[in-house]
Formats: sequence, C-alpha cells, structure tokens
Amino acid sequence: MDNGHRLDLGLTEAKPAGDSCCGGGACGGAESAPVEGATQQVLVTGMTCAHCVASVTEELSELPEVQGVTVDLRVGGESRVTIVTSAPVGDDRIRSAVEEAGYAVAGSTAE
Repeated sequence: MDNGHRLDLGLTEAKPAGDSCCGGGACGGAESAPVEGATQQVLVTGMTCAHCVASVTEELSELPEVQGVTVDLRVGGESRVTIVTSAPVGDDRIRSAVEEAGYAVAGSTAE
C-alpha cells in the first residue's frame, strides 16, 4: 500500500555511521542523471534503502546500451526504475540485471 510518503535517502548530506543498511552512512552517488535516448521503466520489489538503489543502478548500468538509471524508491512497495538507453533493451536482460542485484521485477510500466 502506498501511503504517499517518501523516504529521504540522505544522499545530499553525510549521516552518522549506522544510519544505513550497510552501517556506513548514506551511500552517495546512487543515481545517475538520465540522458537523452530510449526510456524504459520497470517496477522493482524488495528495495528498502540507498544501498538497494545503488546495487540495482550498478547492475543495470553494466548493460552496454544503458546511459542512465533513476529510481523512485518506494519502501515496502514497487519502486519505479527508469532506464535511459541508446537502444531498447530486452525485458529478459533487464530482469536478469535486477535479479543479479538481488531484487525482483514486478512488471514494466508505460510512461
């Protein structure tokens, strides 16, 4: 259930140790700015913090076509992941990258 509240990931200022899932404060650089190209969106389940966002972003960014990834984190729900690419990427490759990061694709969305 989406209660409309968003979680501040603390990406703009350092947090004391122990404030994140990995115990090292906020994870910086979890999102990269999107650039022009084809855009694909997927819904990902299981993400709860900046470390989760960084893991999914890192795995998707390893796909050669991917130029940028942004994540709208929804703790306890489906997070919207926007992938900007130079060419369309198959759903199976996106799903594999997300699963490699340790999460699940719930579906794709229309913009």
